[in-house]
Order: sequence, then structure tokens, then C-alpha cells
Amino acid sequence: MVQTQPPYLKKGDKIAITCPAKKLPKPMTDAIALLQSWGLEVVLGDTVDASFHQFAGDDNFRATDMQRFINDDSIKAIIAARGGYGTVRMIDKVDFSRFAQSPKWLIGFSDITILHSHLLTNYGTQTIHGQMPVNIPDASKHSIDTLRRALFGEELNYEFITHDTNKPGKATGIIAGGNLSLLVASAGSVSDLDYNNKILFIEDVGEYLYSVDRMLRMLDRAGKLKNIAGLVVGGFTDIKDNDIPFGQSVPQIVMDIVKDYNYPVCFDFPAGHIPDNNSLVLGREVVLQVDEKQAALWFK
Repeated sequence: MVQTQPPYLKKGDKIAITCPAKKLPKPMTDAIALLQSWGLEVVLGDTVDASFHQFAGDDNFRATDMQRFINDDSIKAIIAARGGYGTVRMIDKVDFSRFAQSPKWLIGFSDITILHSHLLTNYGTQTIHGQMPVNIPDASKHSIDTLRRALFGEELNYEFITHDTNKPGKATGIIAGGNLSLLVASAGSVSDLDYNNKILFIEDVGEYLYSVDRMLRMLDRAGKLKNIAGLVVGGFTDIKDNDIPFGQSVPQIVMDIVKDYNYPVCFDFPAGHIPDNNSLVLGREVVLQVDEKQAALWFK
């Protein structure tokens, strides 16, 4: 499938904020001011003030809010206010046919991974894995600038210091992925990725080491890790262990599973549940160059 790139934003464009998952803990004052400083008109969804248990309204309410912005051609980008949990509960209630005809940027990470995967798999549409409004007050200036650059079509290239567990090499492919838990949760569904020849990006937060091992082995046993072109491991933050130690770190778990595959692997990419959550345009072709202690990723 040919990947579709939504039109880049320009000053005066409208960007909508909606909550497809968890409810907001506080107003998004900083994020709204930031988007407005970029010359964008911010439109708030009904979900930003809604509450239904832990969610930003019930499933139908959140789906309706998303649908409103998909169907409105004056909205040029949709940014999820936050992640948490809940997008998988409402995604099948959304009709993406208008999105397919008139694609627009969708931005977010974590729980929003299922939307990234769904739109790439079914419509071949590029999306942005990047900072969300709830994270803006704690976000690094650099990560915020990468979001602006991604939205307005400016160059995105990354060079970074990595973990010495790297597997050196060079690869080219479409970058895809996101939160490991959501990639596993979408497996076998209509939102599941085609992993073949992709540069796979993964990150996660708050998981146990054994759970990271289990999820990666599930993907491997399903044949999803064998034929990727390269693996980029981002932040695995707040990872927990049991009273009896698991005995392997996240890099050791990863390399134990993929060591026999012939593609480059790098760790410590600056994206995920971290303040320096740099933007990735999922669905776009990238070049990945991995050396022993550093790596580079640039968009073609």
C-alpha cells in the first residue's frame, strides 16, 4: 500500500484536541497556548471536560467526538489530549471513510498506538508519534520543537548515544510501531500491523520485566519480528521487577529474542514516556544507521 502523507500545517490552520481514552486531570492551558503560538487555531472537543469513571466520557461519547473532527474538513490535525487506556474500546465505533478521502494528521503516543497502527494498516496514512497536551508542561523544549517540525514539514533527523547492547548495521524501511502493550493488544485484529520490512519502534512504561519478555516473545512466536528491517527501542520507563529478580534487563531481553535475526537493533532512542519524547512520523520511510555506541535515524 502506498503511504499517504496528510498536508502539512500552515499558520491559520485548525487543530482539534480530543480525548479518546482517559479523562484529563487538569486544564491544558500550556498546550493550548503553545499551539496558538505556532499560529494554529485550537478547537476543543466535548471530551476535554467529560468524565465517565476513568474515561473522558463513555465509549460512544468519545467516538462521536473523534468522528466530529474526522468529518470536519476544516480541521487539519487531531491531537489526542492524553493516553491512559480506552482507545481500543471506541475505535471500532468510528467511521474512518471520510479520513481515507481527506487525511489529516493524527498525533499522540502510548494508548494512541492503536490508532497509529489502524490508520497505517487500513489506509496507509502517516501519523505522528509525539507529545500530547497533557505532557506539554513537563516536555523538553527539543521534543516540542520536533512536534512542530513534524506538523509543518520541516526536516527531522536524529543522532543519539545508545546502549552498548546495540546490534550494528544499516537499514531502510517504513517506520511503524509505538507502545509495545498496544501492539500486542491489537495483534490479530483489523488494527494489526504488517511488520514485514518495517523499521519497528517500541516503547513502554510501568511494565514488569517478565511482561516485557512475554509480549516480545508473543510477537516473535507470531512471526512478527523475524522479517522486520530494523528495531528501534525507545524508553522503557518505570519498569518493575518481582521479589525474585527476573534476571535480565530490557536490552538483554530484546537481544535474547532477536539475536539470530539479521537486522540492526538500537536502544535508548529518545521517544516514549519520557520528557524528551521526540516525534516520529510513523508510516514514512527512514534510514537507520546503528553503530556500537551511537545511532542515527533520518527521514527520507
